[in-house]
Amino acid sequence: MTNPTAAILIIGDEILSGRTREGNAYWLAGELLAAGITLAEIRVIPDDHATIVGAVRELSARNDTLFTSGGIGPTHDDITADAVADAFGRNIDVREDARALLAAYYASRELEFTSARMRMARIPDGAALIENPVSVAPGFSIENTYVMAGVPSVFQAMVASVLPTLTGGAPLLSENWRVMRAESEVADPLREMAETYPTLSFGSYPFTMKGEFGTNLVIRGTDAALLADAYATLKTRFPEA
Repeated sequence: MTNPTAAILIIGDEILSGRTREGNAYWLAGELLAAGITLAEIRVIPDDHATIVGAVRELSARNDTLFTSGGIGPTHDDITADAVADAFGRNIDVREDARALLAAYYASRELEFTSARMRMARIPDGAALIENPVSVAPGFSIENTYVMAGVPSVFQAMVASVLPTLTGGAPLLSENWRVMRAESEVADPLREMAETYPTLSFGSYPFTMKGEFGTNLVIRGTDAALLADAYATLKTRFPEA
């Protein structure tokens, strides 16, 4: 059975400008790998309404699950919730359950519940809230799309509540073999191995060590027995590690 697919949509001018280093996609990719969900695409886009609408429609239609990161905070450029609502043809407004969570949170800290903070309670019609145990302001899910904060600690906490509810497949396994040969020297034998094991994925990743060229040879697949057989063959073809 083919594993379900997912896409990650990173939203934020601060990512594209280089001001903020993006780490959510890198982290989520590893979580999806372990859950047996194939990550098909990572896309980074600006805080632009039409761009977000188009990307959400395209990626949610093409994949079993879409995760978004960023743009659901209290400021004027946090427009992700509105864009996602438009993408699915839903109305959006302040929702009482989200408003109550935020009101209680700020009251407990003796902070004013401002109109800017109220923006984080705006949820599209029919969406389910995603719990935020870090700072309370919820994310939300609508159809197959999970809309989450860009702050890494909050994003990871939200993903932790979402992933157990998704259907995964067989976890992707991998083996790595390091050889002190240039990538060009291993290309032909590695291609032959890929032809011999068509259901496995073969990759080569060059590096240098003390002025010498080397290559990490990586095999990936979901069949543990087949992967072990290919790995044994790989070590025979390239005996030096």
